[in-house]
Amino acid sequence: RGVPVAELLAARARGGGRDLVGLTFDDGYADFVEHALPCLRRWGCGATLFVLPGRLGGDNAWDPLGPRKPLLTADGIRRAAAEGIEIGSHGLTHVDLTAADDATLTAETAGSRARLAELTGTEVTGFCYPYGTVDARAADAVRAAGYGYACAIDPGPLTGPYALPRVHVGQRDTPVRLLLKTRLHRLRRRAAAGV
Repeated sequence: RGVPVAELLAARARGGGRDLVGLTFDDGYADFVEHALPCLRRWGCGATLFVLPGRLGGDNAWDPLGPRKPLLTADGIRRAAAEGIEIGSHGLTHVDLTAADDATLTAETAGSRARLAELTGTEVTGFCYPYGTVDARAADAVRAAGYGYACAIDPGPLTGPYALPRVHVGQRDTPVRLLLKTRLHRLRRRAAAGV
């Protein structure tokens, strides 16, 4: 069963959760509410939606090659949260934290957490590194900002709650390809320690 990452981590901490998978959606595209939310409801799943509070109602301007896609407004984020979706931060504006200066790093982590907490009226515990990239400095900033966990695509040598690895699922993934990705992910995964 698909669940928010915070629920998965809590279940694993209790020694359970073998029948759960954490579902995450990055960037906070506006079509999440229209397309993904009804599917999640139909299948009885939860998820974590990582959004960009510094780009509310904007578009994916960070993606020079892709088509422009609208992002959720504040109301869209509140609607997803009201439906039981865990809202996490994807940074303030979607910059690579491994290349950010100190002021930008603080704004993208602590600043985005504060804005989302104000927007949703709830504590924000999850963070997702833009572009999936992380280094020790970025992970330290996320921890210092008060998040409980952070996700990456491939955290490299970093492990632990501030460098959780994920399996990317894209539009071209078939059931067989997804099965192979999950099996390879398990082979590459290391025990949680460190960051």
